[in-house]
Amino acid sequence: MDLLTADRLDRATALLAPVMRRTPLVASRVLSDRTDRQVWLKCENLQRTGSFKPRGAYNRIAGLTDEERARGVVAASAGNHAQGVAWAASELGAASTVFMPNGAPLPKLVATKAYGATIHQVGTTIDEALLAAMAFADETGAVLIHPFDHIDVVAGQATVGVEILDQMPDVGTIVVPTGGGGLVAGIAAAVALSGKDIRIVGVQAEQAAAWPGSLEAGMPISAERMSTMADGIAVGRPGAVPFAHVTEMVDRVLTVSEDALSRALLLCMERAKLIVEAAGAAAVAALMDHPEQFHGDGPIVAVLSGGNIDPLLLTHVVAHGLRAAGRYLTVRIVIPDRPGGLVGVLGVARDTAASVVDVVHARTAGRLAMDEVEIMMTLETRGPDHRAAVLSGLAAAGYDAEVQE
Repeated sequence: MDLLTADRLDRATALLAPVMRRTPLVASRVLSDRTDRQVWLKCENLQRTGSFKPRGAYNRIAGLTDEERARGVVAASAGNHAQGVAWAASELGAASTVFMPNGAPLPKLVATKAYGATIHQVGTTIDEALLAAMAFADETGAVLIHPFDHIDVVAGQATVGVEILDQMPDVGTIVVPTGGGGLVAGIAAAVALSGKDIRIVGVQAEQAAAWPGSLEAGMPISAERMSTMADGIAVGRPGAVPFAHVTEMVDRVLTVSEDALSRALLLCMERAKLIVEAAGAAAVAALMDHPEQFHGDGPIVAVLSGGNIDPLLLTHVVAHGLRAAGRYLTVRIVIPDRPGGLVGVLGVARDTAASVVDVVHARTAGRLAMDEVEIMMTLETRGPDHRAAVLSGLAAAGYDAEVQE
């Protein structure tokens, strides 16, 4: 398998410089304190179409012949690659068709249409959509623009690495969200071609993690499960082209939990004032959950790979993140069914400075005696210590509070 060359990377860099945004690096004090190293965020969530994907798509489509572009292009994506291909094809005068899984986030679907693509929704995963796109390419002659498994796509994504090296010459570690592998492969190749000794760490959602098993097997293999909020990196099988680069150039691939992803997304919003999708926050999740994996010299750059999140999903993920961070507390309390009982419980919330989110007061719940009532109460707390103080306050007042996870 041919690896990315300096000439190919230089061509991609020159081609993309006039059309791609040079996304900023933003310092993160909270992550710097967490890792005891300076941490910067590479904000590809601020790139055109809201992710890094247009880099690879534009570089790939620009490399087609006039005859190939006249046949149109086709792609498969849950959203970010779809938008990148649709935008790039429009810019370069090619018709685009995109296959997206059923259940793809509505804002991504709407945006892809707005960029000029014809949309077909098939299956429930990216892999099913990709099979449909490949069949369409065979039937119509349209050129398949693979989301990650092509050297021109890897070259386009590598320009993220070129920018990081230029913006932060003394960077010691780069942490990259990883799905099919195009972005991490490109950044790793850019670093390798620079000759610098920089550690590259990929990050996957543990509920959709094909890379650890593939690296252990020495070949791309399919993930055992695919169930994650991080749809942008929910890829069932690594690409052959990225795999060749990752095995040669990437130091490690870590996995992170769904709780970690939601807490990372919340941190980006609250502390960095950046809207990031769950996949885009994977590198931040790794720094938060695995700080011991990032000892070394030089600053760390964590890539925020995308910011295209459905507002409805955002509300759920934020709530999930608040709960995972100890900022929500839901308890079940059974008390005697007497006047003033609920007031007593609420008084503990008041005295411990916990904000009541909702209360359900039920006399007909299961497992209740005739003279009992059940209270389900959700409180907003300031973190794990405050959460513990609220539980202590309830216990001191004589309430047996059963925490609902």
